Amino acid sequence: MKKIISLSVFVLLVGCSSAGPFVTSISSDGNNGLIIEKCDVKFDGFLGVVSNENCRTTNVKLRD
Repeated sequence: MKKIISLSVFVLLVGCSSAGPFVTSISSDGNNGLIIEKCDVKFDGFLGVVSNENCRTTNVKLRD
C-alpha cells in the first residue's frame, strides 16, 4: 500500500514539466534589427499536451 501511495505522489509531482526558454520566432523589424521571441515549453504528462508559456520578445539592433 505504501508503494502505491508513493508512486501516486511521484506521478502527481512529475506530471507537468517545463523547459526553456527556447527561441520560437525570429523576424525582421524593418529597421536594421531583429525581433526575437522566446518562450518556455511546458509538457503536461496527464493530457499529453505541449504548450508555450511566458513568451517574451527582445529587439536586437544590428550594426551597419
